[in-house]
Order: sequence, then structure tokens, then C-alpha cells
Amino acid sequence: MANPDRRTLLKGAMLSGVAVAGARWWSGASAATGAAADALTLRQALERVLPDHCEQIAWEPLAADDGTDRFEIEGQGRHLLIRSNRVLSGLAGLHWYLKYVADAHLSWAGIQLDLPARLPLPARRIAMRAQLPHRYLLNDTDDGYSGPYRDWNDWQRLLDLAALQGTTEMLVTVGQEAVYHRMLQEFGYSDAEARAWIPAPAHQPWWLLQNMSGFGGPVSARLLDERIALGRKICRRARALGIEPVFPGYFGTVPAGFAERNPQARIAPQGKWVGFDRPDWLDPTSPPFAAVAASFYRHQQALFGDAGFFKIDLLHEGGRKGDVQVPDAARAVQQALDRAHPGAIWVILGWQKNPSPELLQGVDRGRMLVVDGLSDRYEPAPDRERDWNGTPYAFGSIANFGGHTTLGAKAQVWLERFHAARARPGTALRGIAWMPEGGYRDAAAMELFNELAWRETPIDDLPGWFARYARFRYGAADAHAESAWRALAQSAYRLEIADYSEPPDSLFCARPALDVATAATWSPETVPYDPEQVVRALRELLQVAEPLRGSDAYRLDLVDVARQCLANHGRALLPRIAERYRQRDRDGFARLAAHWLDGMRLLDRLLATHAHFLLGPWLQRARAAAKDDAERARFEYDARSILTVWGPRPAADDNGLHDYANREWAGLVGGLYLQRWQRFFSSLAVALETGAEPEAIDWFAMEDAWARGREDHPTAASGSSHAMAGEALALLDAAPTF
Repeated sequence: MANPDRRTLLKGAMLSGVAVAGARWWSGASAATGAAADALTLRQALERVLPDHCEQIAWEPLAADDGTDRFEIEGQGRHLLIRSNRVLSGLAGLHWYLKYVADAHLSWAGIQLDLPARLPLPARRIAMRAQLPHRYLLNDTDDGYSGPYRDWNDWQRLLDLAALQGTTEMLVTVGQEAVYHRMLQEFGYSDAEARAWIPAPAHQPWWLLQNMSGFGGPVSARLLDERIALGRKICRRARALGIEPVFPGYFGTVPAGFAERNPQARIAPQGKWVGFDRPDWLDPTSPPFAAVAASFYRHQQALFGDAGFFKIDLLHEGGRKGDVQVPDAARAVQQALDRAHPGAIWVILGWQKNPSPELLQGVDRGRMLVVDGLSDRYEPAPDRERDWNGTPYAFGSIANFGGHTTLGAKAQVWLERFHAARARPGTALRGIAWMPEGGYRDAAAMELFNELAWRETPIDDLPGWFARYARFRYGAADAHAESAWRALAQSAYRLEIADYSEPPDSLFCARPALDVATAATWSPETVPYDPEQVVRALRELLQVAEPLRGSDAYRLDLVDVARQCLANHGRALLPRIAERYRQRDRDGFARLAAHWLDGMRLLDRLLATHAHFLLGPWLQRARAAAKDDAERARFEYDARSILTVWGPRPAADDNGLHDYANREWAGLVGGLYLQRWQRFFSSLAVALETGAEPEAIDWFAMEDAWARGREDHPTAASGSSHAMAGEALALLDAAPTF
């Protein structure tokens, strides 16, 4: 593993004071340089996340014993003292303190830091240790669905949050396109050919997975340089915080024409992936592979430094092995990795048929880590010990697909299956993996899931945990807040849908049809809980004590729960609209369709009250990354298309990728989505009046035109979240009953 000194034990240290920026920090004399650097890193992190209180916090190094991450928190005089064996565990301790002592919360979806001038101190010493060594963060798709044009400020906040959550490994792909760009020029491709093969940032994750190439390109030399610089900053900060960057590894992806330029190469054509031409696969057992892989890793290391973990998904989602012997190919891939990075860990996603028995047959399984994307799916639960023959793995969840704005998770399944896996004799379980396809969603789900790795004993009262979450989420005990989250715990967070790990998406985001059941092709088709429980949660949240209503976290949750109520209402309403249409009840159809559209307009106004639900910042980041208007147009289409058509017509229409990344954002709901439903209902109204068939609408043409648009959208929130959530509840209460 890379940088093993970070886990070096700090034993037998005589404590000596080190003054850092005016506060008294502590380091071990026997490891003065390392401990002083750790103290400085912690201090800088505290200045970012708690600038008004960092002077009240001190740190001491803690002997690591067996290397397990651990922390202790207690009061020392008027200061909060954090002891930890490294930076990362110290920040995890701070996060635990904020939640369970200070009643405060930092998350990627809402913040509440209403702290008193003097920090409260623990009544007694709190000591925790990680129960598993690996806590993995991010899906391969994250850079596409969460923020392809994030800047350093965005990444800095994400890295701080990852450290507070105790993340040990995090996927980092920013700038990796430059590795391919440089490598290909050593094997017969020009600078222009290599840049044309690389997609624009929002679509790069699927290129790295060997699914597609080129869409939205070519990328410019300037963009490559800027993303190299950003990737380097991300890696430096991650390493300083104690997070291992996980880089893409090389397994043979090449552009068309590789064999013509390199005659000894054997190529396995990969066919199609949902309408896209897949890049070719260079047979890892053919002569050029070792040299190509060596070039890849040489350039990667020169640009971004060393790493100990590499994400390699051989034959991902329908990849074709052709005449290649998979065990031999896997062995060659691991050997190339090992030559470049001796002892490195091959990380692979547990997804569909991967890793296959053939693949595992050819590798040293002890140097693999399977991050399981299916731990909470299917009945009965997958037997990963049997499936992967004892290969080390992390219990994982893909609790969100495409970045859908939807609320809920399979929380009870996590508790049951995770602890059953831990208790299994000789278990190969080595960690957890939080891998939503789109991040910045559902803070409660993320909080609960990441606590699995730190709690020695299982949570035996899930509604009780959610009630306690309400306290630190909003800053104080409140009966209405607790009641709201208990209702959510017994509904949205107790999903009972065997074949899925996410809740259903919103039909407001769907291509209109009277019988449509999902917006994204592969989403759940029904709400698997009592929607009235979510309405109950909204009623309770609206009654939370006024002093707690000002936080970002409260306002975000209020909007989110009201949004979910409206989305659930839409699912109940559409069959009634369809029935009135089939009965040719023009008045009834018109009234219900008007109610649907009123709900969408209200939803857009509700979403506009919190920045988390705005389309504008997503587009603004894409524009800001460009150097001129032509590039701004390409980047904006890249950012808009990933949310809507995803790709060209064959992908969107013939293969169902349209609206895969749908989300209820102000600007999208009141823009494209509302336009679609207005046009659809208008066509049905005309059909009822004339007796003719409804208009055949070319949805792709409409969506692609929107994706190529350049209109501005607000980048700042407006209006009262509380008032608009109240209007949403009133609309539900006044819904037509005929």
C-alpha cells in the first residue's frame, strides 16, 4: 500500500506542546516532524470547517496499537481534546463530537452549525475505533452525475466532508484523461486524435469504464492542463487528510485503429453499450499490452504521484471477451499493475457478473478489494463469500442512481445484512463502500451507512436512531422533528423492494404517458411504503420550533420532504387522469390535468427556495470552465444533456437512457419537464375534443433542443422554504376527490 508511514504507530511518545497558529496543539516527540505536520493539517481543516471555534480544540497523538483508526474525545479544562492515531481518525472524532455532543451537523446535503460561543464538552471520555479498515467513497459515475465542472472550492469541501466521515479511500478521476492523452501519443496517435477520443467531462466516467468515447469532445489542451492541476490539488489534499486516492488502472482500453498502428496487438471488439460504440479492448496477453500499461502508469505517477489502490473494471456491463482467456487476461492486468506499483490493491465493483469466477481464477485475490454495489439488493441476500471465493470485499450501497432527487433508503437491510456478514466465521468483509451514482443527496442515509464501520454493536432501534438524527440535524431536541424522522424511518427509509437499492423517481420528470411508471428506464415502478407517513413527516417538520428553522439543514430537509410528498402525490394522481381520459370525461380530465400542472409549478417555486435544488449553479459551473463562447456551448450541452437525453437519439430512445439522471431542480421542473407535460395534456385535450388520435410527439427533438439551449437560470435561492412547504401541504389537502 502507498504511504505506509501514515499508519505508523506513535508509541511511547513523551508529549510536547507545539503551538500552531495561536492554539496549543500536541505532537509526539518521537515522531516530531510527522506529528507536527498532522497537527498543522488538522488545524487547517478546523479553520475551514469551524473557523469560529478552532481555538477551543486541541489534539494529541494516540498510539495506533494494531494500526486500527481510533479516536478519543473529552474535555480538558475549557478545551475540547481530541486524541487520535492520525489526521483522518481525528477528524472522524470531531464529526462524532459535533453530532453526539454539540448537536451540530456537517453533510454534503445541508449544514447546521448553530454552536454556542463556548463549545460544550463531553460529560465523559468517548472512545471509538473503526471496526473495519476500508471506508470507500464515490461511484465511478460521480464525476458525471455529481459535478463534472466542480472547482477547487467544491472539491475542498467534499474532501473535508469525506475526512469527517472517516473515508479511507476515495475515487479520484479528475485529470486522468491526460494520462491517456500522453500514453496514446507513444503508440501512434496524434495529439488531435487523442483529444478527439476523450469525451467532455460529464461523460468521461463511462469512457473510463470502456463504455463509450468522444461524446462532447474534443477536449482542449487548456482543459487538459487545468484538470491536471485540479487533480493534483485533490490528490495532495486527500493524502494530507489521510485519504488514499483511488486511481483508474489500465486494463486495455484503446481507440479504433490501434492494431494498425501496433501490428502485434490483438484486439477484442467490444460492440455497443446502450447505443454507443464501445472502445476496443487490447488483449492483455498480447505483446504490446505490458508496454502500453507501463506507459499509462508512468505518466499517471508523473502527473499525480503514487497510489496504492486502482479501480479496474474488466468487462464492465456487457464487455465482450471474444477469444481472450479471461484468467490469463486478469493475471496480465494485475502483473502490469504490480510492476508499476508493487503491492497495490486492485479495486473492482461488485456489479452484475463482475468479478466473475474466471477473472478471480487468474489473480492474487488477497490483493483485491471488491466494493460491492449489490449488498442491499435481491432476495435472498447475495452470498459474497461464496460468489467471490473469499476475496476481500466492502459492504456497499448504490443508494442513488443518476443523481435522482428522491428520499429514502433500505436502512433496515443495511443493519441486518452488514452485521450478519461481520458475524460470519472467517468473513472476508473488510470495509464499507458508499457509492451513490450521484452524490450530494440524502444526508441521513449517508450518515447511517458510514456509522456502520464505527459502531461495535448494531443499532437495535432504527426509528430511535433517526429521532436522534433529528436532534443533531436541527440543533436541539424537538418533539415535532423527532416525530417527523420517526415517520420517515418507518416509510421512506424502510424500502422493501428486493431488486432495487433506491426509491422510485418522480413521474413529473418522466417523458409523458398515461401509463408511465418511471422517469428513468431502470427505476422502481411503485412507492414501496405508505406515502401518508411522508405527509405526516411534512406536517411535523412545519411545526418544528421557530428557533430551529433558520439552519441550512432544516430548510433543505423541509423542501426535500415537501418535494417527496408532491412526487408521491403525482404517482397517485396520474392513474386518475388516465381513467378520466379513457372515460372521455373532458371536464374531469381537464380539472385533474390542471391540478397536476399546478403541482409542478408549485414544485418549481418550492425548489427555488433552496440553492441545493437549483439548476443554475450546475450550468454556471460548466460555463465558468470554458475559455470562449464555443467551448461554453459545448460544456453547457455536456452538462444539460447528461440530465436529459444523455446522448444521441439511439442512446436516448432506442436504449432508454433519456432521463436516466432526472432530478427535481428548479429550472428543470418549471422548464423542460413542465413543457413536456403541458404539451402532452394539450394533445390529449384536443383528442378528446376532436375524436382524433393524440399528436405523436418527438420527445427527443424537444429534449435535445432544450439541452442545446443557453438561457440563464437563477444561481441563488429565493422565497421562503417554510411558506412554500406549507403551500405544498395545502395543495395536497385540497386535491380533487371526484
